[in-house]
Amino acid sequence: MTVAAIIQARFNSSRLPGKVLETIGDKPALLWCLDRCRDIPGVDSVVCAVPEGRADDCVADLAAEAGYFVTRGSEEDVLARYAKAAREIEAKTVLRITSDCQLPDPQIAGQVLALLDSSDVDYAANNMPPMFPHGLDCEAFSAELLYAADDQAYLSYDREHVTPFLRNHPGLSRANLRGPGGGLEKMRWTLDHPEDLAFFRALYDGFGSKMATANAAELVAFCLRRPDLAQINQCHIDQNRLSTGGGASLQTAPVRLSSAA
Repeated sequence: MTVAAIIQARFNSSRLPGKVLETIGDKPALLWCLDRCRDIPGVDSVVCAVPEGRADDCVADLAAEAGYFVTRGSEEDVLARYAKAAREIEAKTVLRITSDCQLPDPQIAGQVLALLDSSDVDYAANNMPPMFPHGLDCEAFSAELLYAADDQAYLSYDREHVTPFLRNHPGLSRANLRGPGGGLEKMRWTLDHPEDLAFFRALYDGFGSKMATANAAELVAFCLRRPDLAQINQCHIDQNRLSTGGGASLQTAPVRLSSAA
């Protein structure tokens, strides 16, 4: 059985063009995400799903040269791009993470995968409701279910954002790995604006090369000691995410990330 972590990545971005190629510390932003996904327990393959076209060749080349499996598909129909990637890698289970998330925690993502298996649900995530720092989000589901969504979803929003069809379908069961909350869900560890890039670079300057393997608890503890870091991109906290995260019917006990959580 192939468990594939599929990461969508593209060059184009209205807010921060070429953001996945911007350097954080000693490597491009995209590799921060892919390298950490490689360490997720239970993942057999890390796949970078890149749009077709010359504009994104640089993204595909970067991932391929780093040793990752690369697939190409539609830029706007990201659901179709995911389904194509799953078919090409012959995945049985898909773990979805976006390239905006530079610091996914391998153990947390592994727990989401394990939850999908142990709870016997159709879909598992860790943001229903969102109570982890923004940037730790991931979701897991079978490739078979992904193909069904690709066949049946027709709204442009569902196709652009990949999983709303799975998160909202009344016939599917869902489980959530519950985060610690307590304000940690307002931490912003995602790359979408120039201020986010400034945050990651400042975090690297303060944390050093150990940031590559630091887990979420260590990063949370450091950020709590350095409240000035959160101020860098606080203007972009996604209030809509916090208010409309929804709730899965099956919730785990909260995951603790620090004694302050």
